[in-house]
Amino acid sequence: MPALSAVLFDIDDTLCATTEFAKLARRNAVEAMVEAGLKAPVEDVLSELEEVIAEFSSNYEHHFDKLLLRLGPQAFEYRNRALVVAAGIAAYHDTKFRKLGPYPGVQKLFAELKRARLRLGVVTHGLEVKQAEKLVRLDLVKYLDPEAIFISDQIGINKPNPKLYAHALRKMGLAPQQVMYVGDNPAHDVAPPKSLGMIAVWADFGSKHAPCEIAPDHTIRGFDELRAILREHYGVKL
Repeated sequence: MPALSAVLFDIDDTLCATTEFAKLARRNAVEAMVEAGLKAPVEDVLSELEEVIAEFSSNYEHHFDKLLLRLGPQAFEYRNRALVVAAGIAAYHDTKFRKLGPYPGVQKLFAELKRARLRLGVVTHGLEVKQAEKLVRLDLVKYLDPEAIFISDQIGINKPNPKLYAHALRKMGLAPQQVMYVGDNPAHDVAPPKSLGMIAVWADFGSKHAPCEIAPDHTIRGFDELRAILREHYGVKL
């Protein structure tokens, strides 16, 4: 059996349902802004917000400000603009406090892998504090090797550039064949690590991403399947 030393994970839509959470949080934010005095139908505001996010990216920090600029001053007439924006921000973060959690089985598997003395880490695309906050909220930091947390914003290399994965291998001092990577986006999480010789696992959890030309080594639809693969194909004692 291949000697496996580490398992690295993507975060968004791999360890937690980020896409579904974001949809809920944005709706709750828009409803709060309308309740705070924004004069526009919720569905219209939500549609405009989705356009703002598409144009400025999900990592932009002033979505709600841009949203009000697009809706015009008549949409918050007689209301303090800052209070309308603050209502949206508060509702978004309240949703984060209540709803953001790991997929079923993540905590149990991470605990087992740590007991099995595998190095656990993440290679994730996104802003430094935003991605780090997710790990804290998911309560996964205690399982991770502190030298195996790779956030693109900290490194200056984004997915799908294979250099991001090569950086992780170099910092961990491991050969590609010793490291498994698990992610939901084949173009970002399968093709790049496989091009380096890493073991690539597609987390196909009802993914919105189509398969890419490069096939993964394994495909899973839940963390019990990953546990079985680790045990049967790589001799990990779980």
